[in-house]
Amino acid sequence: MWITGLPASGKSTLAAALSGELAGRGVNFAVLESDALRRVLTPCPRYDEAEREVFYGAMAHIGQLLTGHGVSVIFDATANRRAYRDRARRQIPRFLEVYVDCPLPVCETRDPKGIYRRGRDGSAFNVPGIQAGYEPPQAPELVVHGDRETPAHAARRVVAALLEKGYLAD
Repeated sequence: MWITGLPASGKSTLAAALSGELAGRGVNFAVLESDALRRVLTPCPRYDEAEREVFYGAMAHIGQLLTGHGVSVIFDATANRRAYRDRARRQIPRFLEVYVDCPLPVCETRDPKGIYRRGRDGSAFNVPGIQAGYEPPQAPELVVHGDRETPAHAARRVVAALLEKGYLAD
């Protein structure tokens, strides 16, 4: 599943809550967190469109390899263009897109990494929601409200969606 949304919308918090739910069910899974993978795949990131195309393509490929070996994958990544997420959807047959919908002003007040502050003062470029566009999913399987739902409640909703799709056994 791909958890997408603006930076600081609650993606990583949801991924952590979901990890607890899935581990409790004995699911073999991996979380592919974009910040962690960037340190390996693009150690000096530019965050421009060309680099993002390569980076998200690599993420999708890693996810495809893992799922091909029976490991469920949680992508914890903004992936600001639909095309990045759609590529993963085409590569991974059992795919679920979860959109963490959270208003930009709320994300900016959270801003644990200072990304919006740096985007606003000009010391960071290509920040989704500021200089770079963010394309929300057109038809996600699930929408989570990052400003109104608790992570635990949202994780239970994701598990329910996985059960409904037949991606998890009861």
